[in-house]
Amino acid sequence: MKIYPAVDIKDGKCVRLRKGVAADSTVYYENPVDAAKAFADAGSGVIHVVDLDGAFGGVLRNLETIRAIADLGMFVELGGGMRDESAVKAAFDAGVSRAIIGTKACTNPEFAEALAQKYGEKIAVGIDAKGGKVAIKGWVEVADLSAASLAERLARAGVKTFIYTDIDTDGMLTGANLPAQENMLRVLAPHGAKLIASGGVSSEAYIENLKSLSKKYPNLHGAIVGKAIYEKRVDLRRIISIAEAL
Repeated sequence: MKIYPAVDIKDGKCVRLRKGVAADSTVYYENPVDAAKAFADAGSGVIHVVDLDGAFGGVLRNLETIRAIADLGMFVELGGGMRDESAVKAAFDAGVSRAIIGTKACTNPEFAEALAQKYGEKIAVGIDAKGGKVAIKGWVEVADLSAASLAERLARAGVKTFIYTDIDTDGMLTGANLPAQENMLRVLAPHGAKLIASGGVSSEAYIENLKSLSKKYPNLHGAIVGKAIYEKRVDLRRIISIAEAL
């Protein structure tokens, strides 16, 4: 299991939100590249980046910063604002290793399916849920669609990687919603799709819990950790060791 430290970019800065609310943000680094460098120095070879300006506005806004992060040599997965193929191509041109389709995968599943057919493992779908329903447009709207049903449809169509975020626990340091993550793993497993868990992963104990869950569901590929690192609730080097231990 891999740990994906998170860098969320808003107004050119590295921030963390509480429950995805744009107005409730904390700046941790003036330059997001400095956060990425700190993660690389701690031994991380992967990083989860979100262009929040893109997520809220629908267009990628921070490509030069993202390019600078990719230049550090890490595996970069990027979400936020990729709602057409030109944005996906721009992300790949900037050095992004995997593009995460979020809102567009909900409003137009065929778009995500076509990208998965064309780009294979370089495409992931990010499903963000509130009360089990899919949230879109930077989490400001909740669609009348269950997260599980969307995931099953897209997995059947060939999407191989999913990032599942429980909004109610995101940025709250209260712990991950393990039952929700387990349900998503159960849905994806028959289709050979892997899951990266996100939202509230806030302590070594929760990493251990996810690691235990991965023994039952080998398709649990990783976990995204954000605020817990910035608030020094966890040591990145140590949780990488826990997650990757055989």
